[in-house]
Amino acid sequence: MRPRCLAEVVGQEHITRAGSLLPRLVAQDRFGSLIFYGPPGCGKTSLAESIAAESGGRFVRINAVMSNVAELRQILAAARANPAARTILFIDELHRFNKSQQDLLLPDVEEGHVRLIGATTHNPGFYVNPPLLSRSHLFRLEPLAPAAIAAVMQRALTDTERGLGARRCTAEEKILLDLAALCEGDLRRALNALEVIVLGLDEAAAITAADIEVFARERRIRYDADEDEHYDTISAFIKSCRGSDPDAAMYWLAKMLAGGEDPRFVARRLVILASEDVGLADPMALPLAVAAQQAVDFIGLPEAELTLAHATLYIATAPKSNSATLAIAAARAALKKGPMQPVPLALRDKSGKANKEAGHGRDYRYSHDYPENISGQDFLEKPLSLYTPKRVAWEAKIAERLARWAELKAAMKTGSR
Repeated sequence: MRPRCLAEVVGQEHITRAGSLLPRLVAQDRFGSLIFYGPPGCGKTSLAESIAAESGGRFVRINAVMSNVAELRQILAAARANPAARTILFIDELHRFNKSQQDLLLPDVEEGHVRLIGATTHNPGFYVNPPLLSRSHLFRLEPLAPAAIAAVMQRALTDTERGLGARRCTAEEKILLDLAALCEGDLRRALNALEVIVLGLDEAAAITAADIEVFARERRIRYDADEDEHYDTISAFIKSCRGSDPDAAMYWLAKMLAGGEDPRFVARRLVILASEDVGLADPMALPLAVAAQQAVDFIGLPEAELTLAHATLYIATAPKSNSATLAIAAARAALKKGPMQPVPLALRDKSGKANKEAGHGRDYRYSHDYPENISGQDFLEKPLSLYTPKRVAWEAKIAERLARWAELKAAMKTGSR
């Protein structure tokens, strides 16, 4: 069912609609090197083969997992020897090529001996060498919408040449939409599922909801630990906790665990969240998150799912303050902007004869000797305001205490006390 020309490609209208850059370049046969980046089953290979079919150039297809430098050198040499063929080199899983292999492509891409079309599920900014990336048009592909997937499956059911038409099976639109939704934008996965379902039925049978349920029970969550799905999902989890949405946080947590994410990774993120986003608004968030991290190590899966759920719900529903994050950032900025402040003499360590003779520790006021532990002494030569408490939950009490202590300190300096 793979499309035979660019017009047959389903979905990706943002790059395939008439008048867009890619169709114009292909129609004029003026495209250079292209990189298609997107999740599995979204049409990267289909686009490459459709472009090659329309351009009429010599099409060479390799997979970066199976290929090697020797094969690559041979292909590039053949392209240089026959420039009239206008070789199109399609490299599937381009991110699997190491830096040296990618660098090997550069001279021939630069000279136009080959037109490279690369396909990758990984972010090219991390996995494709900058010189190669700068010489290519980058197109990001999105997961296909269920309606688009269902339309292709309907054609597959009736196509006797390339599809399953010989089986004469049928399906209502809702059934195909439900199956498409289960495939999470992956058209290849949807067609494979449809084929398995149809071959398991009698000829001319109708696909029912019960047939889809069998597939649904066996389906696997799409989640790759070293690809965008990992980073996007943990990002959604963090932002849901920060945004105080426990339902969304639990959904993304369940997805990560179902996809095989390391529970220790999630636990570490919860510890960070406890300080970064809850902070002093609820000081119990950090010890609870640390306890959850230790419990995950101690008991492991599947029981650790309960611990992660416990900590996630606590952090998602806790009052929020990023004052600790802002305070340390302000302190770092103060260090960069001005000269380094020396430690005041009264605060320096007075151990040893030389330190005492130099006046270290002299005139230090022991805080416990003063009301509310406020001695009126400054602890920086040039006082700075770096920490601003938020007026929420526990931190509101801290704000009140600091305001009270500021008044005491000011009074002591003016000599009214």
